[in-house]
This record gives sequence, C-alpha cells and structure tokens, in this order.
Amino acid sequence: MTTMETTPQGSASGSSFYAAMRILPQEQRDAMFLIYSFCRQVDDIADSDGPRPERLAAIDEWRRDIDALYAGTPPARVASYVPFVKRFDLRRDDFIAIIDGMAMDIPADIRAPDAKTLDLYCDRVASAVGRLSVRVFGLGEEDGLLLAHHLGRALQLTNILRDIDEDAGLGRLYLPRESLNAAGITSSDPATVVSDPRLPQVCDDILKQAISHFVTSDKIMARNSRRIVRAPKIMSKYYHAILNKLVERGFALPRHPVKLSKAAKIFILIRYAFI
Repeated sequence: MTTMETTPQGSASGSSFYAAMRILPQEQRDAMFLIYSFCRQVDDIADSDGPRPERLAAIDEWRRDIDALYAGTPPARVASYVPFVKRFDLRRDDFIAIIDGMAMDIPADIRAPDAKTLDLYCDRVASAVGRLSVRVFGLGEEDGLLLAHHLGRALQLTNILRDIDEDAGLGRLYLPRESLNAAGITSSDPATVVSDPRLPQVCDDILKQAISHFVTSDKIMARNSRRIVRAPKIMSKYYHAILNKLVERGFALPRHPVKLSKAAKIFILIRYAFI
C-alpha cells in the first residue's frame, strides 16, 4: 500500500484515478476526490516509517474522527465530509473498514496471510472504497455492492501482483499462504519468496482470481447505464491492461517494473469517457 496538505485534486493528478474521475460531473468529482484524499491520508500513516505505536495512535484518531462525524460533531479535518455523506448516503462502516484495512499492516508487516485474511484485507482496502464510490456514481444498491466486491478485489489483486518486489523491499508479502504451500514454498520471508523460481506458480493462482473478478465486474457494468459506470470502467480497463502487461512479462526473474504508458492511458480514456 502507500498527510496530505494539498488539495485532493492536486495530490491525485498523476494517477489513473485522477483521469478516470475528471470525467464526472462536479459534485460527483468532488466527492470522489474527498474519498481519495481520505484514503491517501490513512494509507500514508500505515506506510510511514514512524514507530508502530505512534502510527496505531494516529489510525485510532481517524476512527474517532469518523465516529464524531456520524455523531454530528465532526472535527475540523472531516467537516467538509458532511455534505457529501448526506448527499450520497456514504456509510460509516465503509470509512471504518478502510481504516481497519490500512491498520492491518501496522502492528506487524503482513507476510503470507492465509487466503481468508487476504480476502478481508482486499475487502477493506479496496472493496470498501468501492462501496463508497458506487454510491457517488449512482449505481443501484444490489449491483453497486456486487461491483464494489468484484472490481475492488480485481484491482487489489492486480496491485499485489504488480508490486511484489516493491512490497518485499518493505518487508511485506501479500501472497497467500495456501498458494505458497501448493507451490512448495514454505518460507514467509519476502526476500526469499520473491527470488524463489517457483514464484510464477504462486502468481498464476492470484492471476486467475483477478481475471475472474474482472470478468464478473465487466458483466455487472454491462447491464448498467454506460454513463453511470464510465469512471469504474476506465479504472477497470487501466488495471486490466496492467494485468495483461504482467502476463506478457511473466513473474520469473528478472522482473522489470510494469506500468501503463501515457499514450495507453489516453487511449483508454478517449475510448470509454465519452460513451
């Protein structure tokens, strides 16, 4: 994973998220940048190199602030959330889930979690963001929750595959214990695992899960108004393109970093922004 004093738009301007959200009407765009800013601020606490007790205290302060927001007494840093919470019926539980997800890396770095824990992590740090987002986009309740579930997991699993080496450098390993065991890898040391020649077998298992979630999320978006799902579709296409590039590169050593070119991002944006 990854405090902002700049505007949400400014801090997001270099990201795929920014391009996808810029196509939204003003009120929706402002709500999405607020959600992005919240996630970044909490994520920055989890990813900082400060003492773990201090990071836990900072995370707990965010929980208290969100509770106060929903109790009607918002502290200054979440006062601007009030109109968006009311306008889009944003749920407290989803904000808290994001905080809880970021906090999972603080007591100790995540290393080879079991599959259930990994799924919980994906739900908190990705699908909970989706649950807030689909309310802003205007999806119906049932399909909104389904899209948040599947697209959130697709994006997060793609992140995990893309960032294997970067995460290992931070002492983290998000690959599930069951997949490692199935490949015959018994170590949970990140540096050891990422240099193991059996790693591609582990990644193939995660790859199949990500593809399945992308397929399901595409089906959900296909049955909804194209204008309502433009932003999540652009995000889906960005990340699916990254996943395809990972497949082309493979997961055996040496692994060069994978990212989309500016031209590829523009092509996706033009193709899906104006439908």
